[in-house]
Amino acid sequence: MITVAGSAEHVLRANCELGEGPVWDAARQCLWFVDIKRRSIHSFEPGADLHEIFGVHDQVGWVLPAQGGKLLAGLRDGLHLFDPATGTCRAVATVPGEPAGNRLNDACVDRHGRVWFGSMDDAETEASGRFYCAHRNTVEPRGPSGICITNGPAVSPGGDRIYFTDTLAQAIQVAPLGDDGAVGPATLFVSTARDFPDAWADGSAVDAEGCVWTGLWNGWGVARYSPAGELLEKVDLPVANVTKLAFGGPHLKRAFVTTARKGLDEAALAAQPLAGDVFAFDVTVPGFAAALAEVWA
Repeated sequence: MITVAGSAEHVLRANCELGEGPVWDAARQCLWFVDIKRRSIHSFEPGADLHEIFGVHDQVGWVLPAQGGKLLAGLRDGLHLFDPATGTCRAVATVPGEPAGNRLNDACVDRHGRVWFGSMDDAETEASGRFYCAHRNTVEPRGPSGICITNGPAVSPGGDRIYFTDTLAQAIQVAPLGDDGAVGPATLFVSTARDFPDAWADGSAVDAEGCVWTGLWNGWGVARYSPAGELLEKVDLPVANVTKLAFGGPHLKRAFVTTARKGLDEAALAAQPLAGDVFAFDVTVPGFAAALAEVWA
């Protein structure tokens, strides 16, 4: 039976147009996330209540802590190494074959340091997006294709399953993931329309029990599904467009959630003054430690 938890706590006034891609940096004990439309990378240290914003030259879909103290960032024009000390980006790879109207959107790193990410049509009309794996200085298509808005991917704690989200289809798919990075056929994990007909599955994260958490765009919260695809609980938020969750804090038992102002008219924004901000709540089941993204030459 579904458990509806209490509302999450408001922890940061970020005012993001499209807040996305939260990820916990264990070394710095901070949360990284992006505002895609405002072309900015954000750092938030909950303990110090410190918030920094770094502008970048193009739309940025995600950042991931990488080896050597830098971050790997997915910008519209390809992969970059971002240096928090200087606030600068250095291009390291392009994504071959991407249409001019596409951008990158959402990512994760597996236990071997491989980076998995998706692309999408920036206008959100064409099914031109697909998923990729970046490994050993190469970027290769792996996983589903022909998707308008990709989200995820997310990898299970054992590293043997990978989840891909097709947002407009209101569907999360799952595929076997080999230790060598080979991806098997993707099948439907859950149709979120079954439980939230007016919402769209957004970014996903997996906890230590292998349960999948998904943001709910126009769904006013985040939902948790069992490894079998059963809806276990929903945590409510006071804003409609909820994008993604990341486990953080010293024991990975604090869930941080990004949200967006995008798509809300003046009346909706007046009714949701915290839209675009960051929220948090405590979880019983923690996340699991993630590997650092590979360093690129």
